[in-house]
This record gives sequence, C-alpha cells and structure tokens, in this order.
Amino acid sequence: MCGIVGYIGTQAATDILLAGLEKLEYRGYDSAGIATVWEGEVNCVRAKGKLHNLRSKLEQMETPAQIGIGHTRWATHGKPEEYNAHPHMDTAMRVAVVQNGIIENYRDLREELKAKGHVFRSETDTEVIPHLIAEFLKNFPPSSNSSSPFLDAVRQAVNHLEGAFALAVVCADYPDELIAVRQQAPLVIGFGQGEFFCASDTPAIVAYTRAVLPLENGEIARLTPLGVEIYNFAGDRLKKQPRLLNLNPTMVEKQGFKHFMLKEIHEQPGVVRASLEAYFNNLEENARSPINLGLPENLYTDLEQIHIVACGTSWHAALIGKYLIEQLAGISTQVHYASEYRYAPSPLTSNTLIIGVTQSGETADTLAALTMEKERRQGKEAKYQARLLGITNRPESSLGHLVPHIISTLAGIEIGVAATKTFTAQLMAFYALALDLAAHRQTVSKETLEKIINGLRQIPKDIESTLESQETLSEQLAHEFAETQDFIFVGRGINFPIALEGALKLKEISYIHAEGYPAGEMKHGPIALLDAKVPVVAIAIPGSVYEKVISNAQEAKARDSRLIGVTPVNDGEAAEIFNDLLPVSHVEELLSPLLTVVPLQLLAYHIAARRGLDVDQPRNLAKSVTVE
Repeated sequence: MCGIVGYIGTQAATDILLAGLEKLEYRGYDSAGIATVWEGEVNCVRAKGKLHNLRSKLEQMETPAQIGIGHTRWATHGKPEEYNAHPHMDTAMRVAVVQNGIIENYRDLREELKAKGHVFRSETDTEVIPHLIAEFLKNFPPSSNSSSPFLDAVRQAVNHLEGAFALAVVCADYPDELIAVRQQAPLVIGFGQGEFFCASDTPAIVAYTRAVLPLENGEIARLTPLGVEIYNFAGDRLKKQPRLLNLNPTMVEKQGFKHFMLKEIHEQPGVVRASLEAYFNNLEENARSPINLGLPENLYTDLEQIHIVACGTSWHAALIGKYLIEQLAGISTQVHYASEYRYAPSPLTSNTLIIGVTQSGETADTLAALTMEKERRQGKEAKYQARLLGITNRPESSLGHLVPHIISTLAGIEIGVAATKTFTAQLMAFYALALDLAAHRQTVSKETLEKIINGLRQIPKDIESTLESQETLSEQLAHEFAETQDFIFVGRGINFPIALEGALKLKEISYIHAEGYPAGEMKHGPIALLDAKVPVVAIAIPGSVYEKVISNAQEAKARDSRLIGVTPVNDGEAAEIFNDLLPVSHVEELLSPLLTVVPLQLLAYHIAARRGLDVDQPRNLAKSVTVE
C-alpha cells in the first residue's frame, strides 16, 4: 500500500523518483506526486490517477534539483483526488512530507495546529506532519546550536505522532538534507556512490544500488550528500551497517511475458524446486526428520495446539496447512483471520505454536495479532510462553524482526498484486512443516514420509505439463465469459481452500463476483443462485471425496449451470458431467492443491486480460497491506 522513494545525490532527482515509483506501482495506488528542492523553493507536483498523468505534468517543467521525495498514494483518509495526493506541505510551503501508514491522533493534532494559525488544504491524516515539523522548526532557528535543526524538528514531531508510519521529508531551508523515519511501516535506505536513497520497498532502488539498510521501528535516518546518519527517536546516534541485497534488476522485469502475473504463474515450478532443494534434503545420518527447516527442537516439544493467523491468499494457504498438520502430525490446528483474532483472541492455551503467514512480512493485521499474542503470554509460566513462527517471502521484513523463527518461502520478488507463486511457496512451507512435525512425533511411517516427498519431487514437472496444456485451453475458455457476472467455485477436503483461492483470484483481477464453497454446502443455500448464467468450477481429484464432488456437480448441472471440471479424469462420468475440462496430472490427493490452483490462476488471468483490465494492478487493491 502506497510507495515512497527519496533521493539525494549528484543526478537530477525527478527521473530517479519517477523510475522508482514505477517499480512500486504493484503496491497499488490512486494518485502520485513528487517534491524537489531547488533554488530555495520546494517544487511540488501531484496528479490523480496513474503515473503517466504525473509524468505528463512533469514534462512541462524542468528542474535540475538533486534532492527529492516521491509517493504513490492508496487512499485511506480522503478521496483519491489531487488535493489529497502526497507530498503534503506546511502553510508556508517550506516543508514537504510523504507518508505510508496512518496517523491515529491526527484529528487532535489538526485542531491544535489550526488554533496556531496553520492552514490545511486536504482531508488527509498526513498533512498534520509538515505543519507539525514547521511548528517545531520555529524552536530551531538557523543560528541555534543544533547540528541539524531540521533533524531535531522532525524528531520532535514524530514523538507526537501515534500510529504506524514511514516518512520521507525535505525542507527548502535545508537543501542538503533528506530525513527518513520508520515506525511500524517498512522503509529501507540505499547506499550508492555519492548518492543515497530511501524507499518503502527495494525494487524502487535496486537499479541503482544493492547496498541497503532496512530501518528498524523508532529510527530516523538523515541523508546528506556526504552519507547517512541513523538516530533513535530519543536522538541517540546509532551504529548501523548496510547489507548487500540478493536481488538484481532483471528479477523485477517481465522478461517477455505480457504481464507480471503471467510470468509469476510460470515461475511456480522453479519455486517448488527451490523449496525442495532448501528444505527436503536432510541427508544427515540418523536424522529424526528428512526435512531441514532449521527450527529448534523446543519449538515442537510437548506441542498440543497450533494457531495460524493470516489474511487473504495467505489465509487460504493456512487452511491447507491446517489440513496437512492435522492429517499428518495429528495436532489440533485453528486458522484465524488476523484482523479478527487481534480483537477476539481464542482462550490462552498451553504448549501452543502461533504461526503468522504473510507474503510481504508487513501485513499490519498479522503483525498486530502476533504482537498481541506475544504480549499476553509474557510473564506466564513456561507452558504458556509464546512460541512464534513466521512464514514469509521477505525474512528481512518486520515479521522477521518480530518473531524468533522464520520459514522463508524462497519465491523471489512477486510484482503482480494478485498472489500466485507466493501462494504455492507458502503451500510448500506448510508441507515441509507438517512433514517435519510428523517425523518428530512419529505419527506417520518413514515409508509414508518418503512416498510423500517423492511425490513432491514430481510436482515441478506436473506443473510444467499443466501450464503447457492449460495456456491455450484457459485462453479459449475465457472468451466465453466476456459477459459473465457471477462464478461459483466448489471443492472438498484439502481442495476446498483452492476453491476459495480460485474465487478470490477471479474477483481480484476480473471484478467478476465469485464465491468459493465446500461442495457439500451447495444444497444448504448457494444452490439458489444457480442458473444458466452462473458457471460452476468444480475441483474433482480422485481420492476420499471424488465421488461426493461429482455428485455435488450433478446437482449444479441439474440447475442448468455450465460446469467446468479441474480434474485428471477425462473419461467416464466426469466427461459426461462437465461441459469443459481443465485437466491436471494424476497426483495423490494430499499433494493436489499444488496442481489444482494453476488452471484457476490461468483462467482468472485470461478472463481479466480478455476484458482489457489492468491485471498486475487491479483497482482498489494493494500488494502489501500495511494498515488495518
């Protein structure tokens, strides 16, 4: 949600800021703007809509300014209009601020500042910040003893803010300083040759530098042409060292694919292979488990329950994780919406593992739920102490700092807002965790473990063959749903969450109303929706519930619904019932979600592309949801 880029150095800032914002478009936004400092003035340009609108405005003016900040806004407070776009400025137009997050006490601050004569021009919470900084700058005239009055004013201002925020700030009176602040929202500093950057995510700056320093909560960075200084909110200077980023610019390019989403769907075989190589190769003699997650034994000791908190696609992955853990390791597992769990937590239970699942590692609700769980277990007896584990694609994220143990999903950066390969990577993390738990608890035999792992080793080839066969099929099928307004997805057992995920993908990028249901629940209400205008996608994998799904599909067929089957079976009863088949390879039911999700991703993609929609940046959505 929202994107921040800042630059100070020897080059013209405008082009660097625009290029960085383009790399952050995947985060979702509805307006954009930049502010540069040149000849004693702040030049601020903003535009509603996509970045090309901002670029058109900037083409009409030239500024050689070598310092600036840029922002893409996803509206929270105030409509997506130009007057609400960032950067925001103080009354005198000397201080400019861009912000990610939410200032919770902005109403009180706004009233206080209005009483002091400050004039507000927007509906946003952000606008209180430049006014507050300007107010504190009055206490630090240029003749003061402060080594950096600007830094001191920003520091005092942020100590008056409540909420989660990341800031980048420039001031006309301090043209050689850019101040960056982090408090519960991600911000990274980049180190170049005589130039320095800040950004809300690394793709914005990876073209210029791989040396980065993620700020911690409660830290302020002062960027000047000479270097970077890091302070805490109390004003103490901190010693920090940058690290090298394992990311290159080609990873954030489409590489010949029409959209990032399509590229990332096709990267899934490689994602599964990466997980297999990292976690499924414990060759140590007499090892208790064939899985090597690097987790300590005491995390599993006397484990009685598991609670998983997640949102969106990660929640669907967690549902499959619950199935795997309960079936293989025999541990009672509950899955919670993180946004609900933090306000209505389950009763405190002993020997409980709490797992947070978030692709970005920055999902505000998931982080808050884990923080609450950590705090409410502090000071309790040993069996009630917090056991926290994170599953994320970004181990260096806020999640990585919050919890002591992480399973990195190794998916590589995902640009498309609709999660595809990171979902598959999360599934692989849950397969690894469930098998590791099963091995330690000896709930399944070594032979069964080996059989499952051997089956997983076949999955990359199976996904590749599914991609080869499905690409044309899905594209052709998409043509027939140009006017469709509703879709139903059904599955049972381990594939019910895949029905939910298929429905979510379709509604996210095609804006078609879609719902996922357990197939057995159709007759308990949803069947009333069915007619010839409502297609039904049924996931039917041979196994414990195959016949039940076929029977449920027949009920939909009797209501004239067009039936689309995701199944390896293409003859007999299945061939008669389904109007269209999206075939997948024959696979054990336990492993089938890794395959059955692929044709649903492709179907959603081709329907959205056929409709001419922005597949990678669907309306109203953001890649990283960093606010409640």
